[in-house]
This record gives sequence, structure tokens and C-alpha cells, in this order.
Amino acid sequence: MKTINTRRSIRKYSDKEVSEELLSRLLTEAARTQTMGNMQLYSVVITRSDEMKAKLAPAHFNQPMVTQAPVVLTICADFNRASTWCRCRKAEPGYDNFLSFINAASDALLYTQTFCNLAEEEGLGLCYLGTTVYMPQMIIDVLGLPKLVMPVATITLGWPDENPPLTDRLPLASFVHSETYHDYTPADIDRYYAEKEALEENREFVKINNKETLAQIFTDIRYTKKDNEAMSAGMMEALKRQGFIG
Repeated sequence: MKTINTRRSIRKYSDKEVSEELLSRLLTEAARTQTMGNMQLYSVVITRSDEMKAKLAPAHFNQPMVTQAPVVLTICADFNRASTWCRCRKAEPGYDNFLSFINAASDALLYTQTFCNLAEEEGLGLCYLGTTVYMPQMIIDVLGLPKLVMPVATITLGWPDENPPLTDRLPLASFVHSETYHDYTPADIDRYYAEKEALEENREFVKINNKETLAQIFTDIRYTKKDNEAMSAGMMEALKRQGFIG
């Protein structure tokens, strides 16, 4: 059984099937997680077919695990179901707004994390794909998501066929603040990021990319201002089309 202290992202999977029984049980158990107003503002789309995985792959920059994993789960912020329930019960919903998206997205992400914890306890491997929010309209179109449904997380799932090393984490003192938020001094940054910056793989990453610091890898290569602005515009447009903002 895995614990949180040994968890790692798995991108290579064996051919062993993830049974419907196991998957259904984990999805059911995950629903015991926290939820706003007990509304369960999320939906999960299960993708098993090779055809549908191939259609989803471009939205995730064709990362190999999308097509290779036995199961792909797309977790959506969903106010469509609750709104339909309201209308069917002589109540007029007012959830076509940005606050409602934030509430539904929070519900969906809480559900996602709980599912991940449960799945890993069973010995399953998974990878959380941050690319879900980069080009959401592609996912919306492939999965046929109606208004007031927005993809916020994707999980590739299967039995592990690799055992990658643990990735580094910042020390507790770097992100826990007592009573009020205490902003960071240059000395704090030096102390908190020293171990990360000293890792051989990170030093090599800086070297092969002809950069001076690890931070430049993030700002100049991985998450650039230009890309962030372009994908932000795409997300805002998708939120408009899905009815969450006017």
C-alpha cells in the first residue's frame, strides 16, 4: 500500500486491466469528500476506448500516457446537473456566473484529490495532467460537455509499469505562515530554494538550456508570459461559451 510520503506520478502503465468494479468503488468512495452545500458540483467522464483517447490527446500536447493509460478520467466542474434539478423542482437557478464556476471547480478538485489518494492506496498509478485548463475548448468539444460544465482536471490511471524517483518538495517553513502572511526576503528565498536549485538534475536542466538560473527555466521555457496570456484568453472564452461568465 502506498502512502502520501512515497507517492509519485506514474506515466507508464502495464497491460493489466483496471476493472469496472474497482473503478466504480473508488469513484463512489471519493464522493465522501468535502463539497459545497452538499451539492457535489462535479462530473467525471471515463475514457477507455483508444479512439476517444486519441481525440483527447492533442488537448494534452499528445503526452504519451494519455493514449497508453488504460483509463483516462476527465473531472469537470458541473453546475448543469444542479441547475436542471432546480428547474425540474420549480426553482430558478442562478449559477451562470464566475463565483459558481469557482465553487464547482473547488468541488471538482477536492473530489479529484480524494480519488487520487484512494486509487494510490489500492496500488494504482496515476498522473495529474495540468494541461486540462490550457486548451479546455478542445476537451469540451471531444466530450460533448454542455453549458455550465467545464473540465478542470484529467487523471491518467492504471497499474504502474515504472518506479520513478520521488520529486523534490519545498520545506514546510517556505509555505506555512503563522497568524498573518509574512512576505519573503531574498534571504528567505535563498534558504527555501537552496536544496531544489542544488539538485543535480535541476543543475543539468539549467545547463543544457543555456540558462543562468532554475527560475529562468520556468519563466523563459516552461511557463512563459506569452503562453500564459494566450491560454488565459482561451480559458476565458471557454468559460463564456459554457455560460459561467457573460
